[in-house]
Amino acid sequence: MVDIIDGALFQRMVIHGSASISVQKQAINDLNVFPVPDGDTGTNMSLTIGTAAAEAKKKPAQSIGKAASINASALLRGARGNSGVILSLLFRGVSKGLKERDEADGAAFAAALNEGVSAAYKAVMKPAEGTILTVSRLAAAKASEAAQEHNSVEAVLEAAITEGQAALADTVNQNPVLKKAGVVDAGGKGFLCILQGMLDELRGLPVPEEENQGLPVKESADFASLTDEEITFTFDTVFIVRKTAGRSIEPFRTYLNSIGDSLVIGEDDEAFKVHVHTDIPGAALSEAQKYGTLELAKIENMRTQYEDMAAGKKPQSTDDLDQVEAELEAREGGDAIAAPEKKYGVVAVSAGEGMAGVFRDLGVDGIISGGQTMNPSTEDICREIARTPAEVVFVLPNNKNIIMAAQQCVGLIEGKEVVVVPTRTVPQGISAMLVLDPEADTETNAAAMEEARKNVRTSEVTYAARDSDFDGFDIHEGDYMALAEGQLFGTDRAIGSLLERLALADSQQNAEFISIFYGEDVTEDQASETLSIFQKACPNAEITLLSGGQPVYYYMISAE
Repeated sequence: MVDIIDGALFQRMVIHGSASISVQKQAINDLNVFPVPDGDTGTNMSLTIGTAAAEAKKKPAQSIGKAASINASALLRGARGNSGVILSLLFRGVSKGLKERDEADGAAFAAALNEGVSAAYKAVMKPAEGTILTVSRLAAAKASEAAQEHNSVEAVLEAAITEGQAALADTVNQNPVLKKAGVVDAGGKGFLCILQGMLDELRGLPVPEEENQGLPVKESADFASLTDEEITFTFDTVFIVRKTAGRSIEPFRTYLNSIGDSLVIGEDDEAFKVHVHTDIPGAALSEAQKYGTLELAKIENMRTQYEDMAAGKKPQSTDDLDQVEAELEAREGGDAIAAPEKKYGVVAVSAGEGMAGVFRDLGVDGIISGGQTMNPSTEDICREIARTPAEVVFVLPNNKNIIMAAQQCVGLIEGKEVVVVPTRTVPQGISAMLVLDPEADTETNAAAMEEARKNVRTSEVTYAARDSDFDGFDIHEGDYMALAEGQLFGTDRAIGSLLERLALADSQQNAEFISIFYGEDVTEDQASETLSIFQKACPNAEITLLSGGQPVYYYMISAE
């Protein structure tokens, strides 16, 4: 029985916990009860604690206070989605509880768990029972009881997990949506996966092999075995693409095979990395953008590399991802904070080039690729804020699952005031941007943007990813679905019929202005038919049709 832990052991526990949730992340994703394809709780929590595990490997610490501080800092900046932010808050409280300690016994560790719960509850404006908050609270309370009987970290963790499992099982009875679907809370399950991994480390159990451990391992070319004649294609090309949800990359694989060789593609839930030898790297990069957002790229001439090698020089490798990232960040100025050139700046989260173009036309300084199924981390948002040359930076999350990650940025960027406008949809963000007044004070602008976003009614049309029963609707996989303000409006096997019903809804009938953004899977002809449906049903509204290029949603419709 392990009674006391130090910083080194705590870091190994975090690494083990990260691996444990990684292998179970899809099972956690599958617990989502709402049939929109946004199953990302497991992915978000795995990516969030994955940043802490990576940091623990790079920055070993002997004292548990230092180790917990490193862990909390990494989690804060790596937090993705609401579940990831809450997880970071739980561990931030743990860090506070273990501050300045060299070691921790069972009582100290239990107290730290309770500090974490307190931090998480304080940060969530409307804590709901039947969630990760419930599971963590009851688990931490049991940990304190166990510490009084046996002052051992191992005993405390075991008791916390046992109580947490019981609490998790009961979440199905506490949350009406969970009860209807017959599933437990995904966030609570993810938290217990991490705790179980930490306990397994104390017990000496092997770390599970992670599924898709990030992007693929290095696959450097064997330059020493090459001759110039053996180089069929000239350019060694490596790039990373943040994936478009729901789009298979198999056609892209076929295309790359047709223009090159030595092709290796590694992918995880969020991105894919390509290594290919080709004579037309530009064509490969252009084609890649049909499957997502290009993030990193490096192209090197293998014939030149051979010449360098023949001259006794060491050839560069394009497969060292860390080196590629470091070079590109250095080229862009890294995380340098831009000096203010104006009073106000704006950073917006958006998916789809059309949507991004609208924001840019309105004067947004920085666009962060993200949205449904693609939650940027707190660090991603902070980085874009830092690059914005303004004294005050307004952040438009444009998705309810990104608001908390954005709010964590407040106070983190030296010399910049950060104001998060809690926009829940892209149309809300656009309306908020329209009322920003460069001459008004910050408080007035924040109030005006908040009022503008509240006046927007957003409807979305997507598809059901699985069979489900929700609020009395019998939903089948492949059904078209309409959502109004995030609530299920209706379903249909025919998208035209569903759009006609949506156009006749009160939010559209009472609107003066309607904007229809069509997604990447909608043709211009289909979009024109939809415009006709709304023009016929809403003769008194001014209706605008725009190419949003967004994934997941066929249409996003704003009514004001």
